[in-house]
This record gives sequence, structure tokens and C-alpha cells, in this order.
Amino acid sequence: MKKYLQRIGRSLMLPVAVLPAAAILMGIGYWIDPTGWGADSPLAAFLIKAGASIIDNIPILFAVGVALGMAKEKDGSSALSGLVAYLVVTTLLSTGSVSLLQGIKPEDVDPAFGKIGNAFVGILSGIVASMMYNRFSHVKLPDALAFFSGKRLVPIMTAVSMLVVSAVLFFLWPVIFTGLVSFGKGISHLGAFGAGLYGFFNRLLIPTGLHHALNSVFWFDVAGINDIGNFWAGKGVKGVTGMYQAGFFPVMMFGLPAAALAMYHTAKDKKKKTVASLMLAAGFAAFFTGVTEPIEFAFMFVAPMLYLVHAVLTGISLAIAAAFHWTAGFGFSAGLVDFILSSRLPLANHPYMLILQGLVFAVIYYFLFRFIITKFNLMTPGREDDDEESSEIVVPAGESKFAAMAAQIYEGLGGDANVTSVDNCVTRLRMEVKDMNAVDQQKIKATGVPGINIVGKQSIQVIVGTNVQFVADEIIKHRNGTNKFDKAGINSDLTQKVAASIESNELSPLSEKDFVMPIEGEIISITEVPDQVFSQKMMGEGFGIIPSKGTVVSPVDGEIMNVFPTKHAIGIKSKQGYEILIHIGLDTVNLKGEGFNVLVKEGQHITKGQEILNFDLEFIKKSVPSAITPVIFTNLKKLNVKKQGHSDQGQDGILSIE
Repeated sequence: MKKYLQRIGRSLMLPVAVLPAAAILMGIGYWIDPTGWGADSPLAAFLIKAGASIIDNIPILFAVGVALGMAKEKDGSSALSGLVAYLVVTTLLSTGSVSLLQGIKPEDVDPAFGKIGNAFVGILSGIVASMMYNRFSHVKLPDALAFFSGKRLVPIMTAVSMLVVSAVLFFLWPVIFTGLVSFGKGISHLGAFGAGLYGFFNRLLIPTGLHHALNSVFWFDVAGINDIGNFWAGKGVKGVTGMYQAGFFPVMMFGLPAAALAMYHTAKDKKKKTVASLMLAAGFAAFFTGVTEPIEFAFMFVAPMLYLVHAVLTGISLAIAAAFHWTAGFGFSAGLVDFILSSRLPLANHPYMLILQGLVFAVIYYFLFRFIITKFNLMTPGREDDDEESSEIVVPAGESKFAAMAAQIYEGLGGDANVTSVDNCVTRLRMEVKDMNAVDQQKIKATGVPGINIVGKQSIQVIVGTNVQFVADEIIKHRNGTNKFDKAGINSDLTQKVAASIESNELSPLSEKDFVMPIEGEIISITEVPDQVFSQKMMGEGFGIIPSKGTVVSPVDGEIMNVFPTKHAIGIKSKQGYEILIHIGLDTVNLKGEGFNVLVKEGQHITKGQEILNFDLEFIKKSVPSAITPVIFTNLKKLNVKKQGHSDQGQDGILSIE
């Protein structure tokens, strides 16, 4: 259950990442005209309303984002189903619909149904849609209903499911809503102390990912508080609305960077350089954007006492800001960008006092962290035993830092033999492994990551920072095997094999009688292939074919050298010794075999004209940038294709080999 809730929290990060766009638009609009609605400036009104179009539709964003994030495959039909689910439930349980169902006047309907279009229902809609996608996206219906098979079936089943969910919510939602409102109001009625309690539990729940549920009560319109939406829309009480946001600024912009400085100063001398690079980047991210996980995960598990202190200080910060009615807001997080954008909003109240508060908290964080670290000899970064010392990752020439980092992390996780799934959120890699004992944490830490979080017997998180997406992409390449492929999807091992004789053209002549075109279609020059790996002849001489049919035959008598795991390419060696690579379409390695049917196997002897592969031409055209098929001779010095005469396959090309 915990793991499932964490997946929901991770899925929410996609729609939450859209909020900065609203913050920028509304922030600039209010900066131009801070009167409240841009009444004195058409440009301000335009920008404010543009930002509101995002803020006011957060539930829909959640429905779409959660559906996409929770689906086994990140497919657009899951996102569409999330929208369908939300529309069904909010229409059926709207005040007007409920009044018809109950036979009463709209004004007599339970007020809970007036708030049915909220973040909670959006998240629920996304969850149901993802379940329907995972269950029905590959279901095949009888031929008479074949059009509705697979992914087309998902929105239909989602709509049906939401009829049942709506029936249940018809009875449960008033109870749930009343409970949420009571919980929110219970803390909100505590004023500044309540804000402090919220801040404390917000940080305390970060390791589990359950803080998203708590945030939805206070930040969004689940329990009627809607602190973020109301603050940016100018709806509420000046000095009060924004109290569940303001106190985070002193902590994220000043407190945590000061804590990072304390950890640097308490690191061992020979490790200070490594810690400095880590903490400088993490501190800047916290100050500028409000992304604090790189710092927090650096000490969260190695020094839980420090993290508890951090949670308490966060609660105190929110309580102080609320007590003095200092308010500022954020669309993404409590960093400098959001602070500047929100400082002139109508409900911003003495926001610059938060900077003064932040400077005080910086001093408190620094000296308190430094004292606790040294007093209790906590193993914060740079204080590990010598045998646990991190080392700088070596980046091979021509390889990106992220690729090298990903390779070492993946190796530390146990590679293909141990890793079962890879995903990421804003700052951390989230992975499932078969055996946690097979994970080499020191190898992973040696890449310079801020920390590692083991959240279950098979679940592990590696905290990377805001560049996590680039590392995740590289790890996924490793997992899919594409790290062994070049840009065009060509296996490097095969490339070396077929290129071994590229300089020696001491082969028996290959006449036009020995060769047929492998695919029917229009022949083009290799330089016209829209991929520089082929067009610049990096793989060797050849030509391209624009296919008109989805059948591939062997162009020569010979042997199958290689059948690619993704079925998109086949390597052949002719009896004369010519090595030929047939690559169906461009970027088709990403299809992972879908749409291809291989009819031969490696080592099999084949004859000229023998059918070796079939592919769904229409599917290929829709799924990749181009269906153009390069045919590459990897061990030729020169190849001419003259467009005259006809081959056995009806093509107007004759080979001339030099």
C-alpha cells in the first residue's frame, strides 16, 4: 500500500510541474497591475487570466497526470481516459444532476456536491483510468468489434467504471468531504500553531512520499482551504491566505543552504572538495527553485536526528510567519523565482520580512546543525569512514557525464540481473530490484549522488537532483539494451564485426545477377536518408529504399549474421563475403519489436529472394519519423546504384561495385 501511494505521489509531480507556468503568468500580470484583477491594464488582465486557466483546472491536470503516471505504459490513451473519468464523475455528481436524482431543489443539495470538482476526485479519476489501462489496453475483442480493441477500449471501460464509482461517491462523498473539511478546519482554526503543525508534518512525511496527501488538503481545494489557488487569484484575507506557504521560504531559501554549509564545514578535509561540489549545487537549487530533496536526502537517513530537527524548525518557521501575518506564495516551490513573482500579488503581506526571517533561520540552521553533527559524530556527507569514501566518477572521452553516471549507478544496482523497473520523479530515481543485498551502495554513492533511500525489500531510491531525468534516460537505455546501440539503433558489437574488413575490398565481384533489391519501393541515394549516421556513411556505403510493401527478402545468397532483439534490423553475409545491414525505418529501435515478424534466425543459410522478415508498413509510418530503409554494405569502398533496368524484384536499380 505504501508503495502504491508513493507511485501516486510520483505521478502527481507531472501536473505539479505545470504550476510554475501559472505562477510566471500571474506573477508578471500582478507585477504590472497589483490592484487584484488587472482592471487597469489589458495586458495584466490577459496574463492573470492565462495563469488562472491552469490554477483553476488543477483537478483536471491531476486526473490526466495520475492516469498517465500510474499506467504501466506512458501512453496517451491512459491520459485521455483520466479526462473521461473526471468528466463522468463531475457531471453525474454535479449539483444540478444530484438535484434531479434526489428530486429536490438545487439549493437543497448537500454542499459537498458543489465541491465535487476537486483535486481528490481528480486523483481518484486518474487512478481508475490507470487501472483500466493496465487491464484492458491489450485486450482483443471479436472481429465484429475489433475497432474497439486494445487502447480504444480503455476510455470506454473507464467511463463504465466511473458510473460505478459515481454511484459509490453519491453516498460516500458527503461523508468524506465533511471529514476532510473537519480535519482542515481543525488545524486551520489553530491559527499560527496550526500552520506550524502542518509544516512539521509536511517535512516529516517527505521520506514516505505521503506529504502529497497532506498538501492537497491545505494547498488545493479539497477541504475548502485552497491556499495556493486563493492566494494567486487574490481571493481571501490579506495576511492570512498564504499562511501554509510563506513559512517555507525562510527554510528553503536560507535554512537548508546554511545546513549544507554546515555539512561542508564538518566534512573531513580530504573530502571537502567532493562535498563542496555536492552541497553547492544542492544549496543553489534550494535557494533558487525551492527544490530541497538533494540536501534533505543527504542527511535524512544517515542522520535522522538532524532531519527531525529540520522538521521542527520548518514547523516553527511556518508558525512565526503566520503569527506575524507575513505572506508570500508559490506555484512550484518556495524558491527565489516564486518569491519574486509573488511579492506583488494582492494578498502578499510584508513578504520581504520573510527574507529577514530567513537570515535568522540561516544562522540557527548553521550553528545547530554544526553542533549536532560534531557532538554526536553523525555520518553526514564527507564524514564517512575512509573505506566508504566516495570518489569522483570517471567520464570516458566522448561520453556524457550523465551516461557515465548512469552506467555506474546501474552497475551498482546489479544491472539487468537485478533491476526489475526504473522510474523517476523530480529529483530521485525510483527503482525495483530483485535482491537488495546485490546492490553496491558504495559504487552508487561514488557517483556523487546526495543519498540513497531504501524504502522496501525491493524498492530503492537514488537521489540525484534536478538533473535526474537525464540520468534516468541513460539508465533506461541500459535496461532496454539500447546503450549498446548507436543513434540509429545499430548494435555496436555487430558494427565492429561487419566493419572489420571495411578497408580491404578483396572480395569476389558481386554482379547484378547475384543481388536483388530486398524491399519493393523507390530507391534513393544514401545521402538522402534523413539520419546522419547513414547519410554521412558512418556505417558504410549503401542506399535507401522508400518501401511500398512490408516484405523483406534476402538480397543475396548467404548467411544471417545477426537478428536484432528489437527485430528492426538484420545483418547478412553474402557467399562472396559482402556484409549487408538492412535497417527497417529510422528510430524503429524504439518500437521494441512491435510491428515486426522475423522469419529467420542467426546462423541460418538463406538464398537470394527468400523472405526473411515482414513488417506493418502503415504502423511503422505512423510510429517513427521515417519508414525509409537504409541498406548498408559495411565493407565496400564504393557503391553505385544506377536507376535503370530492373532487378528480379521489379526495382529500377542496378548495383555497380568498385
